[in-house]
Amino acid sequence: MGITKATPASPPLATEPPPVKARGRQKAWTASTDEKRERILQAAEALFDTQGYANTTMEQIVQQLGVTKPYVYYYFHNKQEIYETLCWRPAVACFTAMDFAEDDTRPAHVKVAEGIERLIRATIEHHPAAFFPYREPQVFRPEYLAMQKKLANHFYDRMCALMEEARADGMLDFKETRLTALAACSLPGFLYHWYRPDGRLSPAEVVRELSQLAWRVLGLRTARRRPARASADEKPPPPETSS
Repeated sequence: MGITKATPASPPLATEPPPVKARGRQKAWTASTDEKRERILQAAEALFDTQGYANTTMEQIVQQLGVTKPYVYYYFHNKQEIYETLCWRPAVACFTAMDFAEDDTRPAHVKVAEGIERLIRATIEHHPAAFFPYREPQVFRPEYLAMQKKLANHFYDRMCALMEEARADGMLDFKETRLTALAACSLPGFLYHWYRPDGRLSPAEVVRELSQLAWRVLGLRTARRRPARASADEKPPPPETSS
């Protein structure tokens, strides 16, 4: 069953380091550290996208960059560390999509709708790395999967709490909370099957279309549902009399 209205939402996640400390043999940061690491990540991401994890080697990454192996190993221990670093970014972006500021007093249904749109947009903006976990889920270490699960639970706890608040307000119409949340959020998961950045629809159009589909799954209303009134023909039950 889904969580109840009384179930407290999990607090916002603190800023956590990636599941792998991507420093390789490097002992100190320099001004050019981020730029060099980004070059490595971008080159590796392109290879992982076209060839997959298993068919990509550190040698190929090195050749793509036009550098030596020690250059790459200075920043990353191995290929798996590069891969998990690439995948961790979209995981954080997607699974914090339902985080809102404590002083955000907007109605719950507005936050749910915006959170879903954020989730879909983050998935597309982090293409293709966001799709790697769907394509090759067997690659990740147990430690990485544990942290990813923690992020996912954080997301769904917050989403379900907002959904139930919005349902109580008459702005969402659904039955089983967790199942509905999973169904709505499965839509961006299928993007990896068919999404192409140069496809018929622009990224913004894809975000809009999928968001609207997800809102329909959630039963998002444009106006608050009012309690049904008794018809004119219906009469109230007679008062109970004491014997």
